[in-house]
Amino acid sequence: MSDLQLFKGNEAVGEAAVRAGCRHFFGYPITPQNELPEYMSWRLPEVGGVFLQAESEVAAINMVYGAGGAGAKAMTSSSSPGISLKQEGISFLAGAEIPGVIVNMVRGGPGLGGIQPAQSDYFQATRGGGHGDYRTVVLGPASLQELVDMTYEAFQIADRYRNPVMVVGDGVMGQMMEPVVFPDMAEVTDPPDWATTGKRGRDNFNLINSLYLDPEELWEHNRKLNDKYRQMTEKEVRWETRATDDADFAFVAYGTTARIVQKAVEQMREDGHAVGLVRPQTLWPFPQEPFDELSDRVDGFRTVEMSLGQMVEDVRLAVQGRVPVQFYGTTGGVMPDYRDIISAMEEMMRKVGGRR
Repeated sequence: MSDLQLFKGNEAVGEAAVRAGCRHFFGYPITPQNELPEYMSWRLPEVGGVFLQAESEVAAINMVYGAGGAGAKAMTSSSSPGISLKQEGISFLAGAEIPGVIVNMVRGGPGLGGIQPAQSDYFQATRGGGHGDYRTVVLGPASLQELVDMTYEAFQIADRYRNPVMVVGDGVMGQMMEPVVFPDMAEVTDPPDWATTGKRGRDNFNLINSLYLDPEELWEHNRKLNDKYRQMTEKEVRWETRATDDADFAFVAYGTTARIVQKAVEQMREDGHAVGLVRPQTLWPFPQEPFDELSDRVDGFRTVEMSLGQMVEDVRLAVQGRVPVQFYGTTGGVMPDYRDIISAMEEMMRKVGGRR
């Protein structure tokens, strides 16, 4: 591990990717993630890698397909509208079982929206914004250290399942600075046996493809992929709980918003309210276990997001009607204020009342 270093979020992503073994970056500029491709443009050549600014987001994701298909560790990054343009390519990566890492520093939308932070791409990330039956592991860091750790791990997960992995931050996370510790450099290994690198001592060339014109064959392929997604839900789900041991009510939040909610929790605790926080760290697979455990003893959940309500649907599915789930959110790049979050929870506490 390296010493503690002060880094901007976007640049920390780049350094973490390099240390994970990434040697190919393909991207296109869009605020608020521009420092990441800028960092990679000079950092990758230092380690024998390749940076290429593509002519578009569509081109960039297909370059990830090509490099990943040849066995290289490759990544791309963008922000909201740019990720929309990459969705077809992400579906192709999943269908062809090619690993790759996609970073989204979310900005307000819809459309071109603005350049301020948001969490309104949750549906896009967790529901597979492209076409077909596919899934991507979606990681939702809440600090720059987690951003570093999750970016590093994203490459391992992508290789483990031969599947794209997405890291979701936001405009605040990309631009803020915090001290971080980087992991050691991973060993850059030879391309895997499935990669399209010629015969390499085999009788036949490898073929990577996502086109299956025989419906029975495509059905079987989707069954195989679904088995892989089932393994992800069993092995890759992560979450964190804070102050939930004696909580009567619990907030649910992820990413930057969870940091603001933590301030609300601390203030409410000082005021004598038993509240806690559930923080999903994987947005997909979404954590079921903490809601199974807490729904038997809390009186309700209040989900807080920088959106008009997206993750709240997964919270309601996880809770399964056992206790009330209410929503508070801001949108368009407006960040929630911890005092407004407290007021929303106090309102819920008055209306719902206690069960114990």
